[in-house]
Amino acid sequence: MEQGLEVALTDLQSSWNNVRHHTEEISSDRLLVRRGQAFNITLYFRKRGFQPGLDNIIFVAETGPLPDLSNGTRALFSLAGHHGPSPWIASLETNGASSLEVSLCAPPTAAVGRYLLKVHIDCFQKSVTAYQLGEFILLFNPWCPGDSVYLDSEPQRQEYVVNDYGFIYQGNKNWIRPCPWNYGQFEENIIDICLELLDKSLNFQIDPATDCALRGSPVYISRVVCAMINSNDDNGVLNGNWSESYLDGINPAEWTGSVAILKQWHATGCQPVRYGQCWVFAAIMCTVMRCLGIPTRVITNFDSGHDTDGNLIIDEYYDSTGRILENKKKDTVWNFHVWNECWMARKDLPPGYGGWQVLDATPQETSNGLYCCGPASVRAIKEGEVDLNYDTAFAFSMVNADCMSWLVYGGKEQKIHRDTNTVGNFISTKSIQSDERDDVTENYKYIEGSPQERLVFMRALQKLKARRSEGPHKADSQHSTPVPLNRDSPRSLHMPSLRPSDIVQVSLKFQLLDPPNMGQDIRFVLLALNMSLQFKDLKVNLSAQSLLHDGSPLPPFWQDTAFITLSPEEAKTHSCRIPYSQYSQYLSTDKLIRISALGEEKNSPEKILVDKIITLAYPGIMINVLGAAIVNQPLSIQVLFSNPLSEHVADCVLTVEGSGLFKKQQRVLIGVLKPQHRASITLETVPFKSGQRQIQANLRSNKFKDIKGYKNVYVDLRL
Repeated sequence: MEQGLEVALTDLQSSWNNVRHHTEEISSDRLLVRRGQAFNITLYFRKRGFQPGLDNIIFVAETGPLPDLSNGTRALFSLAGHHGPSPWIASLETNGASSLEVSLCAPPTAAVGRYLLKVHIDCFQKSVTAYQLGEFILLFNPWCPGDSVYLDSEPQRQEYVVNDYGFIYQGNKNWIRPCPWNYGQFEENIIDICLELLDKSLNFQIDPATDCALRGSPVYISRVVCAMINSNDDNGVLNGNWSESYLDGINPAEWTGSVAILKQWHATGCQPVRYGQCWVFAAIMCTVMRCLGIPTRVITNFDSGHDTDGNLIIDEYYDSTGRILENKKKDTVWNFHVWNECWMARKDLPPGYGGWQVLDATPQETSNGLYCCGPASVRAIKEGEVDLNYDTAFAFSMVNADCMSWLVYGGKEQKIHRDTNTVGNFISTKSIQSDERDDVTENYKYIEGSPQERLVFMRALQKLKARRSEGPHKADSQHSTPVPLNRDSPRSLHMPSLRPSDIVQVSLKFQLLDPPNMGQDIRFVLLALNMSLQFKDLKVNLSAQSLLHDGSPLPPFWQDTAFITLSPEEAKTHSCRIPYSQYSQYLSTDKLIRISALGEEKNSPEKILVDKIITLAYPGIMINVLGAAIVNQPLSIQVLFSNPLSEHVADCVLTVEGSGLFKKQQRVLIGVLKPQHRASITLETVPFKSGQRQIQANLRSNKFKDIKGYKNVYVDLRL
């Protein structure tokens, strides 16, 4: 009598499969595969081998707490290929005497997540026996043409899925600074934390079966992740804080990578980590999305609009000294704002709106009741199609709102000018496989001032007006109390302000005389130019004030008045100096100082307003790699840093990290640094991954928080 077929052992061939599925950096002993691409497993049998005519093998793949055939979270598919309409495929590779190698393939639309693989063996006229073969994780597949995240360029896949470090651009549009960041999406346990993040979402908590069924859609997943990065509605990863008070957490400027944040969130039972701001939210989102297999990049928009009332106009108010006043409406222009772009098809939109999509995890406005933003098609933003899902109108205003300046005096408001090119400059991301900055502004808008750009602006405005006239806002555009962000130059720094008559007779412009280095006096001149054929008598009120991240101003700490007489077509300069001792105690963490001048002509009601944002710079950290970097061989790394100030600084802490180089973030307590003191330390590590790597470092103290440095390192496999 024929014996039944019994499975003794299963080899999931994790190491071999993971290399073919581009997941070997995550693990070599756990199976991590991508949908739409076959993977091989081997079944070893007791007593006898597989007999095709006699044995029927049916595979079962299940995900989520309530696997169900009808919603796609349970699949039954037979080796013979005739069992049911399942899109999952099993095919025979080799049939040995006591083993069977089979190839399995999930459809390119399957839900991503953690799967249990089982097998049912139906022997001729015998009962069915069932075996659990093991677990595997299924991810999105940008290498598969059938997957909706398919990206057809290998260099782009390497940059936007595989690369685990990068730069986030900060500063202001006249001083763009790359901030190194360790995304670390393939570090130990990060994939598990990303899947835990999906399971902690409100969608999963309310209806786990439906949530798991929808996890095949990158549009759905991206919205879930976006809401989970901030903690406004849920136990998300990060608490936002724009108050300048971070005593019960970490100052957002100190972070240098995502791994420490995600691991802390997991280790504390999913308690939100304190604190983040826009670039930290975007960096964490980049880590999670790349880990799940969705091509993602981090985008910085300089002079980013936050239009709270949806009229595409940002109103700014000034007093007679030229200082900016607290905005009643909370409209603001931030010096920079950071979001993500994720690559995906958009079958929910008309053709042509797939590709890069804006996702903004910083909690600003609600979308369908939750704090998330996007995915909004970048092409739809460029074309002004602000009625397309999701949150396209809000994304449009970040890059394309107009700016209106008002002078407030004696209880009245006088319109100074309207500026159409202030918002949305130097939209930046890291270049593909290089450390250079890539300018992607033209993806978001036509050239400022061009007929096409104004046409798109009017189209967007008409669509917004039509939507408002229909009654209450749709759910995805409901405005809640906004949370502020970063800010810089509210207007073009090279262009003098336009008067209402649009005829500029006198122009004012600031010019720095030295680079604005922290610890040194700020020296600059005000240039006044008379372009008319008449004499001009000017009174100019000058002031300087620090700005917080949300653009809200602190009181002026420096003021000056200049009386300038100009002959026809004459230019004059007025020299100014702000001592370090005067500005040091007024600085915010962002190190932003706004200098402004409000000029008025004698016997004329006209006003001229000009301002400039200065970001104070620190000298960076130097990192030297001593010797060749080889996997599993000791490596010495020298870190050189200094106190740039002419005063003692205390509580100095140096943090150093780098995926594939350090198992965890290194923290070195330095203590006190004397004025202008230079120091160095040497760290020992053992690289555990080969290829291109990056070391990121940060030095904090009681006087500064974010002196940064980085070093790229190539790690060889062997000597």
